[in-house]
Amino acid sequence: MESAETYRQQGYLVVKALFSPSEVDALSKIVDRIHGQWLKENHSSYIEQRLVNMHSLTHPRYFEQHHAERLRFFQLLSAKQLTTLLADLFGEEIYFHNTQLFFNPHQNSRQPYWHRDMQYSPIDDADLQAEQPNILALHIRIPLLPETGIELIPGTHQRWDTELERNVRLELNGHTNSESLPNSVLIGLEPGDILIFDAQMLHRGNYQLNPCRKALDLCVGRPHRYTAQYLDTDNLPTSAELDTIENKQWYRLARTMLIQPRQS
Repeated sequence: MESAETYRQQGYLVVKALFSPSEVDALSKIVDRIHGQWLKENHSSYIEQRLVNMHSLTHPRYFEQHHAERLRFFQLLSAKQLTTLLADLFGEEIYFHNTQLFFNPHQNSRQPYWHRDMQYSPIDDADLQAEQPNILALHIRIPLLPETGIELIPGTHQRWDTELERNVRLELNGHTNSESLPNSVLIGLEPGDILIFDAQMLHRGNYQLNPCRKALDLCVGRPHRYTAQYLDTDNLPTSAELDTIENKQWYRLARTMLIQPRQS
């Protein structure tokens, strides 16, 4: 499968027009309402901390007056064309972990920063490096506006940092994490497209090229002890919701993981 080989070599894959305009519109309306609520609750932090994302968009607190909309959101996030694609690429044992929304910082007041997602966990960097071949943690970016919003270094899902990359990522020896790095690729996407990329590859956002960003990221992967510990039951469908979701395998596996934690 050509797309599987592309991902294996590069650590990312762009799929054009996977979602229909009506699906994008439905997602966008739900996300706008959630982001509006979040912004009211976190306006000071958004400005003072120069925040560029929020997470847990499926949390019940965003649906207290919109119960049916939560079910619709779960349905859209597990659209048949998406679950089929992921199964073809990575097998059936994929679970739903969380969601994030990426937006520009207030007045573009923050520089994009190179990172690997789990560097912000308490897990030692050397342990992350050793376990990297065994972790599949994916972002599925669903842009709700046109964007040139993410920069990746192909192949870094299969290897750890060069000396320069480490110095920049961890801001060592006088370097900053906003410096340019060689061999990077800037990804352009249109609404309806998706970008699948390894959360542990070297990547950073881009704010200056996009007057407005509204990028919904779906976080999925294979069960692993390093990532499963951060799975939050509040972000999953209830038993009643699960019964009515058509493509429920991602959510079902996530719920099973909480009941019977895996040791892999």
